[in-house]
Amino acid sequence: MKLLNILVIGSGGREHALVWKLAQSLRAGRLYAAPGNEGTAQSAENIPISADDHDALIAFARSNDIGLTVVGPEVPLAAGIVDAFQAAELLIFGPTRDAAQLEASKAFSKQFMKVMRIPSADYAIFTTCEAAMAYLRSMPERSVVVKASGLAAGKGVIVCDAIADAEAAVRDIMVRRHFGEAGDVVVIEERLRGPELSLLAFTDGKTIRPMVPARDHKRAFEGDAGPNTGGMGVYAPPPDIDAGLVEQITRTILQPTVDGMAARGTPYVGVLYAGVMFTDKGPQVLEFNCRFGDPEAQVILPLLDGDLVEIMLACIEGRLDEIAVSVHSGACVTVVLASPGYPSKYRKGLAIRGIELAEELDQVKVFHAGTARSAQGKLVTNGGRVLAVSAYGESLKEAVSQAYAGVSRIEFDGMQFRNDIGR
Repeated sequence: MKLLNILVIGSGGREHALVWKLAQSLRAGRLYAAPGNEGTAQSAENIPISADDHDALIAFARSNDIGLTVVGPEVPLAAGIVDAFQAAELLIFGPTRDAAQLEASKAFSKQFMKVMRIPSADYAIFTTCEAAMAYLRSMPERSVVVKASGLAAGKGVIVCDAIADAEAAVRDIMVRRHFGEAGDVVVIEERLRGPELSLLAFTDGKTIRPMVPARDHKRAFEGDAGPNTGGMGVYAPPPDIDAGLVEQITRTILQPTVDGMAARGTPYVGVLYAGVMFTDKGPQVLEFNCRFGDPEAQVILPLLDGDLVEIMLACIEGRLDEIAVSVHSGACVTVVLASPGYPSKYRKGLAIRGIELAEELDQVKVFHAGTARSAQGKLVTNGGRVLAVSAYGESLKEAVSQAYAGVSRIEFDGMQFRNDIGR
C-alpha cells in the first residue's frame, strides 16, 4: 500500500478536524497544513503559505511529493484552486470554481434550484439598492430573509421580522458594504419556519454517500438569539431525524443537485452540504455549501467510520459507488468557545488555559480554530471562534454532558459560549 503525503489547506477548526481524521488513515504519509494552526501542528507540519496563494501551494505540492490535497475553506474553492491543481496534474479533493458557485453565489444557487425544481423558498434577486427597496415597499408586512449573494464567512444572512428591518439590512449590505463585494448582489427570500438540519454528503459527480445528519446553532446567544455567526455549536445526529428523512433529502435535494450540475457541464466532486429546513411543505433548501462545515466537521468526522483518504480518493477517481460510508453509533456534540465580543470586534492575544485538562476526559477532543503562540511561547487566542470542544457519548445526553465537562476545564479572559448546545 503506497503512502500518500497529504496537504490540508486552511487554518480553522475544520482543518484541525480534517488533519486529525486524515492522520488516522492507513494511507497517510507525511501531513502538512497551509497555513494551519496550533491544533494542526499536533499531527501535521504547518507551512506558512496562505490558502489564497495558489501558485505557492502548487509549488509546495510538487516539491514535497504531495499525493492528495484537501481544501477546507470555501474562498479558495470559489477562486478556482481545484482548477489550478488539476491543470498542474495534482490530485485535489473539492469542487471546481464553476461547481463551487452553489455556495459562492446565492443568486446562482437559487436560479439553479428553480430550474432543477429543488424545493426552496420563493425569492427575488437585486443588483441595486433602489430596486430592492422598491420591491420591499411593494410587499405586505411580513418576515423575510435578506442575503448577501457572495461569500460572507457565514454571516451574510439577515432574518428580518419586519419590512423596515429588511430595508435596513439591504442598506447595510449594499450601501454600507458590511460584507464587501459579497453584497454586490442581494437575494430576498420568504422566511421559512421549522427545524433545521445540515446534511453533508460525499459525491464523485454521480454517486451520493450521505454522512451523519447534524444540527448547528448559528446565533450568537442562547435560545437562538442575537446575530448570526459562523456557528456556536453543533450536535449529531438529531434525535428527530431518521433514515427515512435522510433518504428523502438525498432523493429530492442532493441527487438532483449533483445530476443538474453534471448536466450543465460542471460536475460536482467533493463534499456537498445542504442546509435544510423542515417546513409544512416538506424539506426545503436554505443554502448549499461546497465543503465541510465548521463546526459541523468537528462532530461528523469523529462519527465517520471509515478511512477518509480512501473515501476522498474514490470521489476524485469516480468510483464512490464502490465505497460504503458508515458512521459509528452514539452521538457527538461540539461547543464553540469564542472571544469576547464575537461576532463583532474582538480581542486577540488572550492566554488560553486548560486544554490538556479537558482532553484528559474520556472521549473529549479539543479542536483549535483561532489560536496562536505568543512571543513568549504561550497559547493565545487569535480569532473570533477560538476552540471547539467535541465529545462523544453513547447517547446525546451523555455527549452533551461530556462536552460541557470539557468546556468547564478551559478558560481565557472573556470566554463566551452557549450553554444550550444539543439541549
